[in-house]
Amino acid sequence: MPTGPLNAITDVGGVRVGHATVIRGANVRTGVTAILPHGGNLFHDKVPGAVFVGNAFGKLMGSTQVQELGEIETPILLTSTLNVPRVADALIDFMLGLPGNEHVLSINPLVAETNDGYFLNDGRARSVGHEEVFAAIDGASTGTVAEGAVGAGTGTMACGFKSGIGTSSRRVAGYTVGVLVQSNFPGHLTIAGVPVGQELQRQAGGPPNGSIIMVVATDAPVDAHLLRRMAARTIWGLARTGSTGSNGSGDYAIAFTTARNPARLVTNDGMSPLFEAVIDATEEAIYNSLFKAVTVTGNGYTVPALPIDRVRQILLAHGAVR
Repeated sequence: MPTGPLNAITDVGGVRVGHATVIRGANVRTGVTAILPHGGNLFHDKVPGAVFVGNAFGKLMGSTQVQELGEIETPILLTSTLNVPRVADALIDFMLGLPGNEHVLSINPLVAETNDGYFLNDGRARSVGHEEVFAAIDGASTGTVAEGAVGAGTGTMACGFKSGIGTSSRRVAGYTVGVLVQSNFPGHLTIAGVPVGQELQRQAGGPPNGSIIMVVATDAPVDAHLLRRMAARTIWGLARTGSTGSNGSGDYAIAFTTARNPARLVTNDGMSPLFEAVIDATEEAIYNSLFKAVTVTGNGYTVPALPIDRVRQILLAHGAVR
């Protein structure tokens, strides 16, 4: 299944991504990532949206209204656990300050998190606020997406290695599906079916109560119900990478489409190619979150980057790559 030209969530037309990375002193390694379904006023031009919960050990602010109304009315922000209220407050300030929102009395900020406070970041410092949120949103663009230890992925790790932000896309049936992840989960790293973590002798590494947030974007004409079905397929992609689905891993997916008020929707029978695209793009986005990360030291810990040359050797030995 082919990728889009950028192999990123921004291959879906109009979608923007921005980051603010926070590195302070020896102990703060965190940030915020913003995903904008389009560049306009989302409160007045809402997009169809859905949330799927794989394991609800998390603090996904704004999810109940999305589930009830089937629409998203703010940028989607990713950050660290204890920063969620501060980030949501700043997001409300941003939305209230937009021209045309002078009389708005209700905003549903959509803010998701994983906990980077177990190793690399002093989560109790709550270092992300107004300045960082505005920088991430204002700096969001439709081009290449920075991956790895950036934005909300600055302090995260997965399967014993440094991870972070990853993204990928697929083209299918004339539509584009893009996925962006913030990976921070424990597991036995598996790549293309090969037990890479076992070969590297790093088993079930990572934060015991980490999480993963998976954001799915598409331009396909689908409604909130179909978007929820697409969001659910991210769990298949996550499983392929070796996640152990631990008690404390909050596994969430948020999905939206940039197609508003289409004349016709994709039928249920026509959804299977889109489901496969979500699974493939999620799997690769998680790999990219690891491949693009670098070794990071912070808060008294060092988390190594994935040894890519060694991984390549392992994959070659198993016949998974040529």
